[in-house]
Amino acid sequence: MSENAVDTLLVNRYVNGVLDPDKEMLGPVKDGGHIIAHTAPGCWGPMITPCIRGGHEVTQPVHVEGAEPGDAIVIRIKSVEVTSLATASGNDKPIEGRFLGDPFVAVKCPGCGTLYPETIIQGVGSGAIRCANCGEDVSPFEFTHGYTMTFSDKGDVGITVSKQAAETIAQDGKEYMKTPEHSVQNPVVTFAPHDLVGTIARMRPFLGQLGTTPSRPTPDSHNAGDFGSFLVGAPHEYTSTQEELETHRTDGHMDISRVRAGAVLVCPVKVKGGGVYLGDMHAMQGDGEIAGHTSDVSGISHLQVHVLKGLGNAGPILFPNVEDLPYTAKPFTEAEKASAQKLAERFGVEKLEDSWPISFVGSGPTLNDATENGLQRAADLFGVTVPEIMNRATVTGSIEIGRHPGVVTVTFLAPESYLKEAGLFDLAKAQYG
Repeated sequence: MSENAVDTLLVNRYVNGVLDPDKEMLGPVKDGGHIIAHTAPGCWGPMITPCIRGGHEVTQPVHVEGAEPGDAIVIRIKSVEVTSLATASGNDKPIEGRFLGDPFVAVKCPGCGTLYPETIIQGVGSGAIRCANCGEDVSPFEFTHGYTMTFSDKGDVGITVSKQAAETIAQDGKEYMKTPEHSVQNPVVTFAPHDLVGTIARMRPFLGQLGTTPSRPTPDSHNAGDFGSFLVGAPHEYTSTQEELETHRTDGHMDISRVRAGAVLVCPVKVKGGGVYLGDMHAMQGDGEIAGHTSDVSGISHLQVHVLKGLGNAGPILFPNVEDLPYTAKPFTEAEKASAQKLAERFGVEKLEDSWPISFVGSGPTLNDATENGLQRAADLFGVTVPEIMNRATVTGSIEIGRHPGVVTVTFLAPESYLKEAGLFDLAKAQYG
């Protein structure tokens, strides 16, 4: 045990949009220790801040004591709390001539040609983000349809506001968004979008980014198979081959709304210490994040981390809250078990499976690719065929969309014997027992 490892680590520093395994990590935090992080908004704020090179502004990764490549880090999400008073979001449209291949990664000023330029804010509205060098409008994105939303003191609902209210919020964007002090992003409320007015939305916050550091420098929003595909053959410095993407990614950018307080996430370790990072908190989101973006907020999260030696999972495994499970994947009641036992006796089935819920995260350029990826990951971990997993996911589970176009969860009831052999039974029993 390292003498320097701590029980609890407070995190309020951020990367420049790139997860780099060669950069120094925070910590170490003890195996079984706690991470409390103040996260900055994801998506739109970083997207209109060209010096951030990844589309998000996630926390500096944390070294977990004892984690080695091939292990897994179990992350118990203790709490996720929104601190923003307001935010803005909506569907995006890239603006040609303001980026090199990828507007999330390599922004180029259309005036002076500076790559990753520093910016200043002048006024409010879509033209307010200006190059600090030449004064040109430099935002690589604009809204096709956007809204400004404010949240109740109780944290139960948000409402979208009028043009006048949006512009009032825009005048003091950092204060309304409660942007953390070490964050460098421009507040997206500066744009004051107001296409939706008077819409009510229920809040249920979760982490769009939660995972471990990939084993090569990777823009944070591209640490998954769908957005990651934009790196393949890209004309900027973070270009990748498909094989490199498959080898190094850890799928920390999931946008799965079930990754919320009470859930347990089992992340693959591909670098020494794991490098746990988080961010991109959302106030609410339905399956698919179909607009491409949702209500990005600042917030405070409490995680507990444990090292699981030698699991060798290729991607994240999720144990959701029981209320977030599909109907077909919920643990059986005693009455259902008794009914099944009567059927077994009638038809001579000697032993019924004891089974527990589990979700495998899959990602890829399309939802079909992501589904195949998740099915294969489950089959590989349990040492069975993909058709078996397909059958189990059909009659005892579901395929659920995390993010369109290519993140899913393959959820099913796994036999207790499979979980024991893989080393996951204790986690399942603790979550659902």
